[in-house]
Amino acid sequence: MIPLKNSLPYDIVRNEVYAQDCPFCRSSNVLIPLKPEDVTTLYGGARKLTLIFPCCHGSLRIIDADQDYLLANRPIRGN
Repeated sequence: MIPLKNSLPYDIVRNEVYAQDCPFCRSSNVLIPLKPEDVTTLYGGARKLTLIFPCCHGSLRIIDADQDYLLANRPIRGN
């Protein structure tokens, strides 16, 4: 089971990937530097990458993804 406190919801709009909220500065609808193709290569943990948020330069290690969430290697959400 995926630990929800390690997950980051995202949306794809017009071929751009948006995080609903930045886990560091709490900015909303943050455009993250990924393409939809990059997200699909993360499905099933096939690839890992470091994601740097443009709003505050906080960074996360993304280890997996599905159609709704990016999975980080550490907790990023409160209880």
